[in-house]
Amino acid sequence: MKPFLVEKAITSGVGEVKSTKKLRSGDLVVVESPKKAKEIAKIKSLSTIPVSVKPYATLNSSKGVISCGELLNESEEKITEELKSQGVIHVRRITIRRDGQLLNTKHLILTFDSNKLPEHIKAGYMRLSVRTYIPNPLRCFKCQRFGHSKTSCRGALTCVLCAEVGHESTDCTRTEKCVNCKGEHTSFSRNCFAWKQEKEIITTKIKKKQISYQEARKVVKSQTPTPGNNYVSVAKKSISAPSADRNKDIATGSISIPSDSTTRASPPITNSLISSTPSVAPVSEEALASPDFTDFTPVSNRKKLKKNSPTKTNNTIA
Repeated sequence: MKPFLVEKAITSGVGEVKSTKKLRSGDLVVVESPKKAKEIAKIKSLSTIPVSVKPYATLNSSKGVISCGELLNESEEKITEELKSQGVIHVRRITIRRDGQLLNTKHLILTFDSNKLPEHIKAGYMRLSVRTYIPNPLRCFKCQRFGHSKTSCRGALTCVLCAEVGHESTDCTRTEKCVNCKGEHTSFSRNCFAWKQEKEIITTKIKKKQISYQEARKVVKSQTPTPGNNYVSVAKKSISAPSADRNKDIATGSISIPSDSTTRASPPITNSLISSTPSVAPVSEEALASPDFTDFTPVSNRKKLKKNSPTKTNNTIA
């Protein structure tokens, strides 16, 4: 793909755009205003280059979590249909495994057709708070590394149990070892330092909204103590997050341009408004899968301590 030719084709076809970025897939992400995005969506070719244009799903949607016991017996399809008018395009119920059985919870992950997450939605007569959803790190089932799936993996087959290259985990009896942190545990362990750090990167990216994964990674890395550094020395570092573009009229999208060597899948062009983070605290699946204590009542009457009780004295025994 010739960059000068592509740049001229985009400029002559849709005019000046804010930025253009090539994705790993070969598609182009074009960033502009919502108005310009609508014009780009109608394009069938750039100069003599045939292209297909479609919204970029990840940049034009958002995910939130609601919790409602009254919806426990409703199907995901039914809830999606009822909430469609409020921008909900997909619903997934969070499940937990207990004693070998998969159990439904009252927590639902909602996908909205906008990157602006609402603070509340109405489910019938009920007004429910929407919390930002923080997904777990994506781990490849082939090479066991984070950040990509098995379908797009370029690495070697690696055992999830012992981190050795070249064999599946089935019937593996070797000593447990993590491929990501080299610790003495499996590569899928959630006690892994690398897994926790990856989770923090995702959390930082979602909370700051307008920063990339690479920028979020730098922020987390700068806050993570390294061998030989104590907590105090790390805490003294001045950490500044990348400045966020507050222009509310930015839209994003991608254009697929066929490669000279291989035919690539149709891309995405996106148009979305960048929004501020909702005031409701983000929530992850780990927190949602924990026991529900909402029906417990705190104890209000406690037995009074005696005056001579040791807990009431301030004397120090030498």
